[in-house]
This record gives sequence, structure tokens and C-alpha cells, in this order.
Amino acid sequence: MPKTETLEEFYQHKFNWLPESLKQDIGHFNVFRLEDCLSPHSTPISYSRRSFYKISLIRGKNVYHYADKSIEIAGATLMFFNPQVPYTWESLSDDVTGFFCIFKEAFFTEKMRGGLSELPMFTTGGKPAYMLTAAQDTQVSGLFEKMLNEINSDYPFKYDLLRSYVTELIHYALKMQPSETLYQHPNANTRITAIFTELLERQFPIESPAQRFSLRSATDYAQRLSVHVNHLNRAIRETTGKTTTDHIAERVVSEARALLKHTNWTVSEISYSLGFEEPSHFNNFFRKHTQLTPSAFRIV
Repeated sequence: MPKTETLEEFYQHKFNWLPESLKQDIGHFNVFRLEDCLSPHSTPISYSRRSFYKISLIRGKNVYHYADKSIEIAGATLMFFNPQVPYTWESLSDDVTGFFCIFKEAFFTEKMRGGLSELPMFTTGGKPAYMLTAAQDTQVSGLFEKMLNEINSDYPFKYDLLRSYVTELIHYALKMQPSETLYQHPNANTRITAIFTELLERQFPIESPAQRFSLRSATDYAQRLSVHVNHLNRAIRETTGKTTTDHIAERVVSEARALLKHTNWTVSEISYSLGFEEPSHFNNFFRKHTQLTPSAFRIV
């Protein structure tokens, strides 16, 4: 399963320093020229999730590996990345230039209608690439230049202005049709399996009886990934030798064992938190996979 790169790791990896504001700023925002972050000695960018959102304007010939897809881009492209989907990119030319900004979701808290994750370019199965004409490149570059100028200013309301520039970028892309040039990647099944595993693991641990495990079926995950359930099942079976349902059941059993042994919650509370409508359904499920009832397992 791909690890998640934090903002702290991003700054240490790219610059070997941490911004002083990072400790207090839960809605952290920053913007960079891409060229300032590239060097001949840079280590390869790992295929992983990030704990922050990222918007990039990148020029040149590149390949992005994003979820279960590989996206080949050439020329100026506006790219959107969210914390739920692992990605990496490979440069296929020496003339890569551009900009990118990074921010936490809290940067937009109560400032935008709906959530960032509801926007088409930030959904888990969304299309993140928007090819730009020369004129569009000029407009988008202008917004990034304004961000770079503003981030270093002393203007007391600069983050409100920066937020408006990012919002303008988002709406600029929403007016365009996303574009993808896809080629079949030999690791496509591995990538979609990694995303499935990430979505499954993110729902755990269950930390209170009020928390509920909600993605309980292969169809639930297929809908979140915007793929057909048969495609998801085939990818996971070919990668792991097990079915999607097997993986979900094994993780639920594992969590059930932990909750039965390490909490004083009732069996009914544990049943509810694990997504079962009736305790009897949970009892039957647990006995099927462990040969013990939940109550019997507790006293073993």
C-alpha cells in the first residue's frame, strides 16, 4: 500500500527545511516555480498519496501515473491532485517548466460552497488533466505569478487574495473539458488495487461506537473509484489472488477482533460500528470467519 507523504516530508524532501508557519497553519498554502524544485540530483518522486491538495501547471512531455491510469501529457497542462489518490510523474523531456501550489483542505473551510472533494477534478475517479492552448497557458501562468508575488507580500489579507486566485484556477478548469491521453500501463491492476486498499484502510481504526464502517461491498468501492465492479474485482484478484469481498471481510474480522479484545463496547455497539444492521448478522459473519461467536471470542 502506498504511504502518504505529509507536508513536513514534502518540505524536507524538496528543500531540507520547514516553514515556521507550518506548525500553526492547519490550512497551509504555498506556491512554487517547478524549476526551483527540480535538480539533476533529485530523488525520484515516489508513487504515493499526499496529505494535501496540489494544482500544477506543467510544460514539456511527461507521464503522470494517477490512480489506475497513466496520463501522457505534452505542452502546457493544468493538473489537479487530491489527498485520496496516489500519484507520481516522470519527465520525458529536459525542458520541464511550470508552477504548482499546495494547500490543506482547511485553507478553504467555510470559504467554498460544498467541499473540495465534490469538485470534478478532485473526485477519486475524476479526470485531473486539462490541456492548455498558448493563450490559456498565459492566463493560468498569470494567476500563478500573482500567487508568487502575493505569498511574499506584507498584505494582511493576502491569504484571502490567494484563495481567490486558487478558486479562479478551479473555475477556469471547470469551464474546460478534461483531456486524457491514456496508454495501458503494465501496473494498472496494481495501482487500482492500491487505491482500493487505501480506501479500505482509511476507514480504520474504529475509534468510537458512533463511527461507522460504510464502504462494505465491492460495488461501494467501484462507485468511489468510478470503475465497473467487474473491472475492480478482476484487478484485485489478478494482483492478490483474493476477491474484493475477501479483502473487505478479512479487514472487518481483524477490526472486530481488536474491538472485542480491547474495548468494553457491547457486541451490539461493535456490530453497528462495523456496518451491520442487526447484531445477529454480525454474529453469523464473525462465526463464519472465526468459528466462534463474538461473546465466546471475548472470553477465550
